[in-house]
Amino acid sequence: MYTSSPATASAPVVREPRYAPVAHLVRGGVVEGVHYGSVVVLGADGGVRLGLGDIEAAFYPRSALKPLQAVAMLRAGLPLDGALLSLAAASHSGEERHLDGARRILELAGLVEDDLRNVPDMPYGPAVRDAWVRAGRGPSRLAQNCSGKHAAMLWTARLNGWSLPDYLDPAHPLQRAVADTVEELTGQPVARVTVDGCGAPLFSVSLHGLARAAARLTTAAPGTPEARVADAMREHADMASGAGRDVAELMRAVPGLLAKDGFEGVQVAALPDGRAVAVKIADGANRARIPVAAAALAQAGVDPALLTKFEGEPLLGGGEPVGRVRPVPALDPAPQPACA
Repeated sequence: MYTSSPATASAPVVREPRYAPVAHLVRGGVVEGVHYGSVVVLGADGGVRLGLGDIEAAFYPRSALKPLQAVAMLRAGLPLDGALLSLAAASHSGEERHLDGARRILELAGLVEDDLRNVPDMPYGPAVRDAWVRAGRGPSRLAQNCSGKHAAMLWTARLNGWSLPDYLDPAHPLQRAVADTVEELTGQPVARVTVDGCGAPLFSVSLHGLARAAARLTTAAPGTPEARVADAMREHADMASGAGRDVAELMRAVPGLLAKDGFEGVQVAALPDGRAVAVKIADGANRARIPVAAAALAQAGVDPALLTKFEGEPLLGGGEPVGRVRPVPALDPAPQPACA
């Protein structure tokens, strides 16, 4: 069982992160490029088993914070479970099931799409977006990948008698409750507050704190808000992301794993016994996020055989594989030469 450490005395330091190499682009046996970033691996006791880069500097977890936002809403009385709760913590692809789910949350709240304050956008999933464009459809608030979260935020505000038009204001009671939950679960004060891409407040913590929070969700007692969010996302992985998305495939591949991605190369994942990993790719490259996270999970003790499909996309030459994105040897359970 994961044992949390006490809250730190101060917020994470705001500084230029001291990133380290975390992935190599190996083409024909030569390192063609290097992705820098930070990686933390926690053991079941909460101790740091591996740390690369700057795991204590303040950073923005982006959508990897959504499970914590969902916990805050449940604590405030949001009566969701199952697929709709997974959607409330989702960065969804904009499939019809996602749009239907967001509409259903709004209906339960007695609200409509126009009440949403997230930024209108096209669907996030490439295939869904292409079909959307072919059909002549434009950006919408419902199609934007955070619409489930925003619909749930509105319902939470309505249930508590809080004002609706300003539900994204950091001073709003809902957002103060979210900030309190983020600080409690990460075990540290928020360093900075800004605005996420969707318009919601975004709280800066450390990578270490993010991993600690994920572990608290997966080790929480059954029926608690933390456990309900973890259960919903694991049982309805495609509602938390979308068909064919790597984060959903990762949860299906590793029994009991909770995983959430975030823009700018963020990934967090935790196992039921409290082992957890968190990754930040410095340049935001998506191609490095999952192979580095998979390598971190292997460092945490996950059977590498479960992770082979997440080892890194191939680099092509003349249409044929001539290399791949590979985590650095420090993340390899059996270290190899850098250009192997």
